[in-house]
Amino acid sequence: MFKHFVLIHGAIHGAWCWYKVASELKSFGHKVTTLDMAASGINPKQMQEVHSISQYHQPLMTFMESIPHDEKVILVGHSLGGLSLSIAMENYYHKIYVAVFITATVVTQNLTYPAFLEERRRRVGSALDTQYFIFDGPNKVPILSSDGLKLITSRMYQLSENQDLTLGLSLVRPLPPFLKDVDLLLKQTTITNDNNGKVPKVFIIAENDNLLTKHFQEWIIERTGPYVNVIVIEDSDHMVMLSNPKKLIFELLNIAYKY
Repeated sequence: MFKHFVLIHGAIHGAWCWYKVASELKSFGHKVTTLDMAASGINPKQMQEVHSISQYHQPLMTFMESIPHDEKVILVGHSLGGLSLSIAMENYYHKIYVAVFITATVVTQNLTYPAFLEERRRRVGSALDTQYFIFDGPNKVPILSSDGLKLITSRMYQLSENQDLTLGLSLVRPLPPFLKDVDLLLKQTTITNDNNGKVPKVFIIAENDNLLTKHFQEWIIERTGPYVNVIVIEDSDHMVMLSNPKKLIFELLNIAYKY
């Protein structure tokens, strides 16, 4: 039975980063939707127009609302995309076969997003802060700073092909500054086990992730389980869909078969 995959990108990226995975899943007969979150990819909003996490992931919520009540999807979220998945699970659990988190942010009743951010800061610093971009006026496109180039090259794409690194350096956009209002973040990312907990979860570990390390991913799993499956993908940097797409596609096809 063919399934409908909905693929959600991580911070500063866009739907474009799924091009390898989306093409292969479609070739096997599955339906695939890739979405740009607000101010990401080719979404027309600018970062200064996005003031909250709810505004950021509104494209996913709008899409989930549009799914007929008798249909379900497989949600796949990478990195920050896992936060959008967690919220979608809370509000649209009846429309989701399974949620797949790839080296991702996860929030549950037992782990709030502010608590996740605090642990991330302790372990990896303020990753993907606006310091990694140069802003030269409201009418100019932000460009990566030297620190931003180093971050992406050494901590996100270190195992990816040069062509994909070049693509990433060309297309990344700064994350909207919605992380500063902790009270609003907590309010808009509150999860209940009654809803979110009804969706089966799979976590895919990127073994050689230099941004969210394997140990940090394991910490996330311990605090946000249970998971029906935890999968380790070897030879993969943070950008699993680019550095080891064949293995990721294999695992996603298995998940589609099981659910």
